[in-house]
Amino acid sequence: MPCDPADPRPAAARGPHFVFRHSWTVPADPSATFAALADLAHYPRWWPQVRAVASISADDAHVLIRSAAPVTLELDMHREVVDERSGVLATVLDGDLVGWARFTLHPDGPGRTRARYDQEVILAKAPLSHAPAFLHPLMRLNHAWMMRSGERGLARALRG
Repeated sequence: MPCDPADPRPAAARGPHFVFRHSWTVPADPSATFAALADLAHYPRWWPQVRAVASISADDAHVLIRSAAPVTLELDMHREVVDERSGVLATVLDGDLVGWARFTLHPDGPGRTRARYDQEVILAKAPLSHAPAFLHPLMRLNHAWMMRSGERGLARALRG
């Protein structure tokens, strides 16, 4: 599955469709930021909601994520693009979320990086995949809280 298709939803995936866009600013140059974001195995050290990462291969991992919602999401992640020169890290997601996620990095002044995060997914895990539409804003808030926590954690990790 490409990382920026017109429709990221495989025919077999059913559930609410979400599109997320976030922007992080971190106190490190793009090279150091890229290295930290490319090192998926160490995400649990700085991103509290990433509970565990099990490496399957150089480009594949099984990841457990739990935010404020009382459910742990299990994801199989496949790195599709890792291009430091262009500042792009992209993964295909399968499991409880089906779709893709991408970080795109740009310098943001001396010793600072802007990391844009884009994600398009289907929430395929029951019972959340059957959640009524009025709960979707709460799911978005949960995701936003998780992303703010990730930005703060990465900033602390990059400061050393």
